[in-house]
Amino acid sequence: MKKLHYQLRRSDLVFLSTDHLRANVMEPKERLNQSQMSEFILMGLTSFKDVEFLLLGLFSVIYVITLLGNLLIVVMVFFTPNLNTPMYFLLGNLSFVDMTLATFATPKMIANLVKNNKTISFAGCFTQIFLLHFLGAVEMVLLVSMGYDRYVAICQPLHYMTIMRKKVCILLVVISWFSGLVHSGLQLPFVISLPFCGPNVVDSIFCDLPLVTKLGCTDTYFVQIVIVANSGTISVSCFIILLVSYSLIFRSIRKLSSAGQSKAHSTLIAHITVVILFFGPCVFIYIWPFSNHSLDKFLAVFYTIITPILNPIIYTLRNKEMKTAMKKIWRSFVSSREET
Repeated sequence: MKKLHYQLRRSDLVFLSTDHLRANVMEPKERLNQSQMSEFILMGLTSFKDVEFLLLGLFSVIYVITLLGNLLIVVMVFFTPNLNTPMYFLLGNLSFVDMTLATFATPKMIANLVKNNKTISFAGCFTQIFLLHFLGAVEMVLLVSMGYDRYVAICQPLHYMTIMRKKVCILLVVISWFSGLVHSGLQLPFVISLPFCGPNVVDSIFCDLPLVTKLGCTDTYFVQIVIVANSGTISVSCFIILLVSYSLIFRSIRKLSSAGQSKAHSTLIAHITVVILFFGPCVFIYIWPFSNHSLDKFLAVFYTIITPILNPIIYTLRNKEMKTAMKKIWRSFVSSREET
């Protein structure tokens, strides 16, 4: 009896020690499954400190120039009488969107370049996701509106001011903001309701929807299909509409004089350049089926930092009216300084 009792006690100890060992070596995903994650870790662009300090200076300069350049366009459009036209009204709204698009993630990314602990809260991560898709969709629809404006101006010049009256321009801007809200609001609930139990590492410079979705603990195939369908629909549809409108414009340009063709070509080249630079990264990040983390990181930087600064450069350096307005503002500023 004593021997049997000893064996049972010994087996109980073995059983208890085994359970205790399993609890200690439990995988991180199983341990984190007990509660929702409160933060995510952003990997950033590189782990080399020298490169990070170089990027810190570069991105800071680009960000400041982006804010000042787009703010200058907004001020010139809304306070210069010569630029009080439908085209420049839409351009001013586009510059405002670019300022906001550059601000949603760039300051956080710049701050992370000098921090060892590159974390972002759960609420902050999904705020970035919402703003990225919200502002991205707004800019897409605004570019379509600007393409429609150029179509009316070139193909129906006699009816331009009648068609593109102030109420129509305001309606186009309202539609663009509403479209962005619908686009972002439709897909975000699917992702935010996912259980996130680990790992919590996002291999990017900011919280991006496809990467965060893959961190869900359950099967996220359906959610990924929703994201691709939603983002793909608005991206492809806007891009096709722009292609059709610009094709019709190029057909109509042939009927113009050489001077008219030169002016139309200059305006269209600026618009088409912005469209290609904006829609290119969207296609690769959200629609292209093959994933390349290095390329995705580069396109993410291009999409959030480079594109917003290119718009004011393209629309100011290639536009005579904008350059004339800038010269007038500069002369008035210099004269006011001399009087004081």
